[in-house]
Amino acid sequence: MNPFAKNMPSLYAHQGVWEGRYRTVDIDGRTVDKHHSRVEVSFPESGPHYLQRNHFTWDDGRALEVEHPGYFVDGMLRWNTEHIEGAAWEAGERCIVFRWRRHDSPGSELTELIALGQGATHRARTWHWFRDGVCCQRTLIDEVRVTQATKGETK
Repeated sequence: MNPFAKNMPSLYAHQGVWEGRYRTVDIDGRTVDKHHSRVEVSFPESGPHYLQRNHFTWDDGRALEVEHPGYFVDGMLRWNTEHIEGAAWEAGERCIVFRWRRHDSPGSELTELIALGQGATHRARTWHWFRDGVCCQRTLIDEVRVTQATKGETK
């Protein structure tokens, strides 16, 4: 059994494919970036305990795909990939907190809150970007679950 099923059920409830949009705003609320997303979350029975695949597309034709494998360590989701390093934990029913750093943005730290709506078909996420200890922007993410993975599915 995947350790998240028993130990982090609120995180485990995010299994499936989510589509939505990301909008990043500066400290004054001006939009500095927006793009569409498809985020696939699975909990493999072997290999990494957690796997997230992000597919981002912009209206100008740009695209980016990134994979974030993670592991259950000391009661938390932990990962250290070529792109990010951090940890996540449950903050209550249907709420997850992530603290992480992007390797491509030295001096930056992000705190993310994910709130899963009742019924688990919608979720809202916010990223608070801190650069050298000062909040410099926020990313607002609204997503809808389009498919729910079956137990052990890794796609």
